Amino acid sequence: MHPKVTELFGTDKPIIAMAHIPAMPGTPLYDPSMGPDGIIEAVRRDVAHLVDGGVDAVMFCNENDRPYQLEAGLEATAMLGRVVAECRPDSIPYGVDFLWDPMAAMAVAATSGASFMREVATGAYESDMGFWTPDAAKLLRYRRSLDATDVAVFMNVTPEFASSIGSRPVGQVARSVVVSSLADAILVSGPMAGSEPDLSALEEVKEAVGDDAPVFLNTGAKASNIRDFLKVADGCIVGSALKVDGHTWNPVDPARVAEFVEVAHSARSA
Repeated sequence: MHPKVTELFGTDKPIIAMAHIPAMPGTPLYDPSMGPDGIIEAVRRDVAHLVDGGVDAVMFCNENDRPYQLEAGLEATAMLGRVVAECRPDSIPYGVDFLWDPMAAMAVAATSGASFMREVATGAYESDMGFWTPDAAKLLRYRRSLDATDVAVFMNVTPEFASSIGSRPVGQVARSVVVSSLADAILVSGPMAGSEPDLSALEEVKEAVGDDAPVFLNTGAKASNIRDFLKVADGCIVGSALKVDGHTWNPVDPARVAEFVEVAHSARSA
């Protein structure tokens, strides 16, 4: 049991479930007939299903704002803030993610009472969004300026939709991100949302990081594989597997939530 995990979530190997936000105003897939009020209602319904299903935390994310951009618009940050304010759960911790702008995620997390945020904050990548060079120093200084040091920053070291420019092994990168970039937790992802990483990559990161920071499975968690991943990971973030038909942009399926939670609880008890 990692002490940072226990402090934040009150349990060992927590299940952090994604509350994916429908396409927001100004994005190509935005549905004007739904409007902001419809977005709120959809997210509120999903969050209720997740909480009722027994997950340990919820994370809000603009998952359907495809194609993604590296700088959030004012309208997107405002909409994310409204969603979190109106849909946040009362009984469990919640976090914030903005694809892919860590400053927007931190702004919303710091002003909404979120316990954590998720982002790619270090490295250099070629990506679907172009050349990508996040800045952990800028992000953590911004957190300090907002007096929000209680917002934990989860740093993804194997981002989806991208590949690293460098050649360092993933374990070495993760160790460096903890020591020099002050990550509160390390995330390991597969190549896309809903895709699992190689278990060996997770094992390499966990061995390299040791007890200095928790390591979470970030994508690809399913009822069929979570037992194996939780033997290594300190917790998991799950989204697609909890949706109708297992499709990332569908609504949450309560039956899938119940199945996943049952298997994950059994795995962490073992």
